[in-house]
Amino acid sequence: MIPVRNEEKYLASAVESVFAQAAPGKTELILAIAPSVDRTKGIAEELQSRFKSLKIVDNPTGDTASGLNLAIAAASYEVIVRVDAHSQLTENYLKKALEVLSETGAANVGGRMHAVGVSPLQKAVAFGYNNRVGLGGGSFHVGGKAGAVETVYLGVFQKSWLQKVGGFDPKWVRGQDWELNQRIRAAGGVVWFDPSLVVNYFPRSSLYALARQFYQTGVWRGALTRQAPFQSSIRYWIPPLFVVAALFGFPLWLYLLFIGLIAFNALELPNGVKLRVLLVLPTMHFSWGIGFWVGLIRGAK
Repeated sequence: MIPVRNEEKYLASAVESVFAQAAPGKTELILAIAPSVDRTKGIAEELQSRFKSLKIVDNPTGDTASGLNLAIAAASYEVIVRVDAHSQLTENYLKKALEVLSETGAANVGGRMHAVGVSPLQKAVAFGYNNRVGLGGGSFHVGGKAGAVETVYLGVFQKSWLQKVGGFDPKWVRGQDWELNQRIRAAGGVVWFDPSLVVNYFPRSSLYALARQFYQTGVWRGALTRQAPFQSSIRYWIPPLFVVAALFGFPLWLYLLFIGLIAFNALELPNGVKLRVLLVLPTMHFSWGIGFWVGLIRGAK
């Protein structure tokens, strides 16, 4: 299932990556289409004419959680695979995920989000996603050992577990996957990470879009922390605490020097991308940190 809104640029490649998967048994793909201002709906209908097992459901509210719940309700089979319109499943992702789901008996399994870029700025953003300094080093960003975790990227679910815990909560515009996984764990289910499961993700390709995304995500992460403060990982607190430190006189030149060392020691990056990392990482950190405090203090709206 893919929740979709204003995704004319990436939708076709995401859908094609799903239908390129090999899997035992029957499969279908459900697109939950939110009201869009671009050609998303038309592209979805064109894809439906190519792929006969593609279903389209309307998501009139436009929010992700409601779209996911509508897709779950329309699903015919016992395993639910969440895919993002900005992503591409890597070869044999589905086959491996089903094997892990069967072997572990987990309620949800997932793997690593591997960010990739096309333009120099998008490559810099991808570097931030894949680097511990950028997003704090969660296993689903930088990899790690297979095992039970608090949350995973996207997810391959037993449908019965989604039904048991009531699906995604529309209250959470962002962070709904983390919140769902907390309810699954509280109900006795296992959320399992396997580093061999890799999904390519195409991040935002402009500084404005990146700042807006990270501010909004920070707001919702702060609101989730407000609701469950003792379930929040320490890495979520690092950018907000740095924002406070900057307000109380921490020398920003030291921070920028540190970012510069990280960027220019990334030997795999061209020089033009390294220069953009100097803009991207502060944008990610400060947007998230400011948003987090807003969400923590007032909640999310």
